Amino acid sequence: MKRKGRFKKMIIYISSFILFVIVAALLFMLLYPSFGGNPSKEQKESYEQLENYTNGKFVNEVSGKSDLDSWKTLFEATTDGAGRKEKKPSSPQPVVEIDWNTINNNEDSITWLGHSTYLLSVDNRKMLVDPMLESVASPVSFVGSKRYPYSSDIYSNIVSELPAIDAVLITHDHYDHLDYATVVELKDKVSRFIVPLGVGGHLIRWGVPASQITELNWWDELDFEGIHLALAPARHFSGRSLFNMNSTLWGGWVISGTENRLFISGDGGYGAHFEEIGRKYGPFNLAVIEGGQYDKRWSDIHMVPEQSIQASLDVNSTKMMLSHWGAFTLASHDWRDPVQRAIKAAKEKDVDIVVPQIGETLPIAELTPALPSWWDNPSEIDG
Repeated sequence: MKRKGRFKKMIIYISSFILFVIVAALLFMLLYPSFGGNPSKEQKESYEQLENYTNGKFVNEVSGKSDLDSWKTLFEATTDGAGRKEKKPSSPQPVVEIDWNTINNNEDSITWLGHSTYLLSVDNRKMLVDPMLESVASPVSFVGSKRYPYSSDIYSNIVSELPAIDAVLITHDHYDHLDYATVVELKDKVSRFIVPLGVGGHLIRWGVPASQITELNWWDELDFEGIHLALAPARHFSGRSLFNMNSTLWGGWVISGTENRLFISGDGGYGAHFEEIGRKYGPFNLAVIEGGQYDKRWSDIHMVPEQSIQASLDVNSTKMMLSHWGAFTLASHDWRDPVQRAIKAAKEKDVDIVVPQIGETLPIAELTPALPSWWDNPSEIDG
């Protein structure tokens, strides 16, 4: 009887501990600001009238593998070492010290700040795409995918050195595209945040005034400071915690200035929407297309590089730049595979692919397909 009683107490203690951990984790996700906010009740009611919103969640135009399955397999894919060569760089990668003088002149340009973060100059307006300037793509600094080591810490004072930002454009709310600490540090330098539906809830929780936030649905258009913007469809998903999966929309950006037209795909799988974007808004001077962190287990929500090259042709762009690589490991492929495969596919399909170093500013009017292989021979590049 005593043994049975001790066993029963042990079960109670273990069960209580597990329940405590679960409750603590749930409270942490609800209370810690990095997990973001939610659309208001009024917003959710207005979303019910939309074709891309069903049963309280945003949905893709074409269904595929479930978004939940993608989350379930993320840890497995990022820890799977089978067949990999080098999931992360073995040495610090060369980066370019940011040329603020070039950025601040009147020329249309694009500056790659790593992964999917870009600083754009269009018609002398400064736009920052997917602000993620921190070292870990995660809600907390001590867990998550760490940024690769670089030859120089170009991020140490980057927010203070940034010019005033006319608009921040966000493609979706995942941690590697929308970072809490970056927004908190940056928000006082930004005139307007232009985001997909629902994403404003995160920004409001982080101290951005609602009056400075504009939310758009797919195909919605906006004239901003003389620049024509449109939110284009993408095939992806959203969410920052268990409580807000697909509560916000995702998409890509069409940016049309007086001389140049750009397309930023955001994350997403390949589909017919690219041809539709090309018909409606092309041709483009530059298409920035995601093509990294792919896996056969989530092939519907991330493209492989060969599909990225085809997507650039579909949207009718004369030049293409690959995004979503070079900073974080979020899948099991070799970290260099995206650019190597994209270059090979671009040659086969006669696409001009531009591959800058992180930190490098390129004039839109003078983009050239020169390809210094800094990812293969870092010692030969003067960073």
